[in-house]
Amino acid sequence: MGDFSDRALRIQPTGVRKMFDLAGDDVISFGLGEPDFQPPPIAIEAFHQAMLDGKNKYTTTAGLPALREKIAASWASYQTGLDASNVCITMSGTNALLNLFLTLVNPGDNVLLPEPYFPLYGPDVSIAGGSATYYPCQFEHEFIPQVSDLEALVDDRTVAILYNFPSNPTGGTLDTQQRDELLAFARKHNLWIISDEVYDRIVFDGPHVSFMGAGYERVLVVNSFSKTFAMTGWRMGYIISENAEAMHQVIKMQYYIAACSNDAMQHAILATMEQASDYPEMVAAEFKQRRNLIVERLNAMPGVECHKPQGAIYVFPKVTVPGMTSQELAMVLLNDGVLCSPGSAFGPSGEGHLRFAYTISQADISRGMDIVEATLNRLLK
Repeated sequence: MGDFSDRALRIQPTGVRKMFDLAGDDVISFGLGEPDFQPPPIAIEAFHQAMLDGKNKYTTTAGLPALREKIAASWASYQTGLDASNVCITMSGTNALLNLFLTLVNPGDNVLLPEPYFPLYGPDVSIAGGSATYYPCQFEHEFIPQVSDLEALVDDRTVAILYNFPSNPTGGTLDTQQRDELLAFARKHNLWIISDEVYDRIVFDGPHVSFMGAGYERVLVVNSFSKTFAMTGWRMGYIISENAEAMHQVIKMQYYIAACSNDAMQHAILATMEQASDYPEMVAAEFKQRRNLIVERLNAMPGVECHKPQGAIYVFPKVTVPGMTSQELAMVLLNDGVLCSPGSAFGPSGEGHLRFAYTISQADISRGMDIVEATLNRLLK
């Protein structure tokens, strides 16, 4: 008899975390996607006050009704008629993802996932007993999947497809026509759409395009307060859908995953949404300046091609150094004082790329890019 489950043995630490664990304190870090901001002051004040007021108990499994109503109202520009019953508060977007895979996937079922990918997607499907099939999001298409590629991968075991826009790791975003084409594919095959939209309010040169409210009821949206309100350590997210039966199943599943979310934090987030609703736009304005700086610097370097992402907090440039893998190049850069993530950490098609999270100051971005440029010049000579 074995000591550990097969599911535990199949799952390996992510390449992003491996690089982070190797880094010292003196490196310039473009590694983890964690904003260098603090939550709005009202969030911290309200969190503290909620605890003083005795908000330290269990809540309903789906979460604080007033917060769920506020979240539902915040989506009114995409979908009318939503209310608290359409929302389930989760312990982070990560919790939300696992909930949805456990809710939708039976053993033997297949889920279509993007590649390059957020590293938790595949293991979550495996935990649910399903299998993952990865569809390509290619550099030449600015990381937008092509329906012809999806058609070649779907089969009678496929029950869901996950879309992630704005994307981690690529920063890729959709326009309305592209969204409608991807939605039509899912409708044709009667697939659930899991839409990971945690960067929905960190967009730069146009509005966010959501799968919510696009006329297909088999859509479940994952969102989070981690990036948009700089609350990564709070671990608060939610699932929202117009599909009443799906939400019934999601809320039931949430009880067995986490019972409920943090009481005081929910009150603090409600206060934040009411009193600091413009905070994500302030954050996005700063990230836009950082994006412009890092893209300009990277595209001026030898061997580098970098798209200008329209959302999220990452660039995913193609970096060509003959004879070196992305892992080897990332290690050389780490030794030179810059932490980034090898593209291979996000799937085989990420090979030849590096991911830089521009979650540090513009001054540190400039210093880091000076090192990257010097390293590439040295290696290419």
